[in-house]
Amino acid sequence: MKFLMTYQGDTSAPPSPQTLAALGKHTQEMIARGVVLMTGGLVRPDHGTKLTQVGGKVSVTDGPFPETKELIDGFALVRCDSREAAIEMAKEFMRIAGDGQAEILQVFDAQDTPPRG
Repeated sequence: MKFLMTYQGDTSAPPSPQTLAALGKHTQEMIARGVVLMTGGLVRPDHGTKLTQVGGKVSVTDGPFPETKELIDGFALVRCDSREAAIEMAKEFMRIAGDGQAEILQVFDAQDTPPRG
């Protein structure tokens, strides 16, 4: 099973160099184990693009978006055996990263979908 995990850290202070080093080490270990498939940061959400479709017409709006209240700091695409394993993985990450909020979304692809018929 694949999951997309996002993390929004406490914005009252930037992470310490020690925290960043520990997160880097942890991430590299998870990549080596084949658990983390992809990871990255979303540090410029004010420069994003939103697409909205209403009545078949698509409108495109470029940032900045001053109404954005929740900004995602980082994400990881991970492979876990279960939702519970993904939760434990997120908890482990948060113990290193510190206060913040994470979200876990299951990702479905062709390998996860049973054949029809």
